[in-house]
Amino acid sequence: MIKKSSFFGFALLLASSFSYAQDILWEKTYGGKHAEFLYDAIPTPDYGFILAGSSISGKNGNKEDNNKGDLDYWLWKMDEKGNLDWQKSFGGNQVDLLQSIAITSDGGFILGGSSSSNKGIDKQDDCKGQEDFWVIKLNAKGQELWQKTIGGNGMEKLLSIAQTIDGGYILGGTSSSNTSPDLEKNPFGKSEDSRGNLDFWIVKLKADGSMQWQKTIGGQYVDELKSISQTKDGGYILGGYSNSPVSGDKTEANFGLGDYWIVKLDETGSIEWQRTLGGDKDDNLFTLLQTKDGGFIVGGNSNSGATNSKSKSSQNGSDFWVLKLDEKGEIDWQETYNYGKIDVLTSIVENKDGSYLIGGYAQSESRANAQKILGKSLSSDKEGINDYIALKINAKGEEIWSQTVGSKGDEVLKKLLETRDGGYLLAGTSKGSASRDKKSAKGGSDFWVVKLRDKEKEEELKIKVEAMPNPAISFTNIIVNFEYETGTATVYDLNGRSLQTQALKGDRTIPIEVSHLPQGIYLVEIKTNTEKGSVKVIKK
Repeated sequence: MIKKSSFFGFALLLASSFSYAQDILWEKTYGGKHAEFLYDAIPTPDYGFILAGSSISGKNGNKEDNNKGDLDYWLWKMDEKGNLDWQKSFGGNQVDLLQSIAITSDGGFILGGSSSSNKGIDKQDDCKGQEDFWVIKLNAKGQELWQKTIGGNGMEKLLSIAQTIDGGYILGGTSSSNTSPDLEKNPFGKSEDSRGNLDFWIVKLKADGSMQWQKTIGGQYVDELKSISQTKDGGYILGGYSNSPVSGDKTEANFGLGDYWIVKLDETGSIEWQRTLGGDKDDNLFTLLQTKDGGFIVGGNSNSGATNSKSKSSQNGSDFWVLKLDEKGEIDWQETYNYGKIDVLTSIVENKDGSYLIGGYAQSESRANAQKILGKSLSSDKEGINDYIALKINAKGEEIWSQTVGSKGDEVLKKLLETRDGGYLLAGTSKGSASRDKKSAKGGSDFWVVKLRDKEKEEELKIKVEAMPNPAISFTNIIVNFEYETGTATVYDLNGRSLQTQALKGDRTIPIEVSHLPQGIYLVEIKTNTEKGSVKVIKK
């Protein structure tokens, strides 16, 4: 029974939370008649987004390409309203799981995932073991520039990829393989033996995709790398799950069934420090990143009590567990957030103002129960298996607002992003029918994207024409932030001389070759049937 004073305090807290609920601007479902699984999403400079995942559907529904084999890589590039710009499929004869995508300095994209396919169809190399890293470099239009298959004789799963300061790429995942034979003939094999069952495996590629170095890091049991990114000092921060004791590269004992394991590397891949964080049960890290102050924000889920490095007990099954660390990995603060019986945190981003967006999914029974207490009982139409959970916290971990979005079915949120217009994008996979917040369904499971509007923020004014990268070395991508049908793009020098012109047909991203131009400042002018604009580009 709830005491009267406690009830009104709880009701006030809940009412405050509801008052900050964000409006749904639009929601979109993408997929074919079988199954699509979304694993990553990133914003693009033209105010749009690109969704990355895998599809087993043929040419039906929203899908324009036939299925290649089993699951294929599937990309969906859309504008700020969720309308299709282009889509691409890549695959071989077996399973190809696209897990991670990053935008590159040339305006293109780097794709990272795992493949069990052999040479054929879109795959240029045979599978080296059970499953390999499969990396594909695309230009801004989604056209393939190169690809690499990387792995040993066991199983490799690539979960995280990013471009590095030197123009190369860092790949993070998990490996069970030992050293590959004849590395001179097979430079994309594995150069070290496994430490145990599964290890962190980090691969550094040069800008052209050639091998630079690789590292195997692990203890004697299971170590799964979930997230990797480059740090301000040129090194790398790794985060994942470990149930290994002190053994191999692991210098701290595990606390419970499994823990967060964070490893800091220097720019050559050597270990600088590591931290094991956890309670008495199971703690599973999904994401981490370096923050503006040089520290780190770490997120995952935990069902541990207040033991060891965990200061609060999980309230109901597993909860979101978020920690803010300093630059040496020491805990600044930590917080636990409860939304349902099983809460899974999948996404964290830092906003410009130092706040954080946290995304995940849960069977949001705690909110349902709370609404019933307030006299807002939910009909059966409001009950789903799992719902998207969006949470915004301040720099101290205090909740600003949270929102639940879902259908009567199962939704798994993979990415929550702040958009350039001041809103929020939720991207994941839905198995739900048209119900509650979801208006349509294509197949068994689909990409499902929801755009929220922040009622407390003013929308930023768009710049009509932008350039990325700028300064540029070989080429730049001109971003046109308005709609048109036809036009021209013209490059001028500072004397006003026209150097090159190309016709446009509604393109929002326009590659401009500048490698042949001397160093200096140039003006790119866009003239269309609706508007015109220009941007200065620096050639390095």
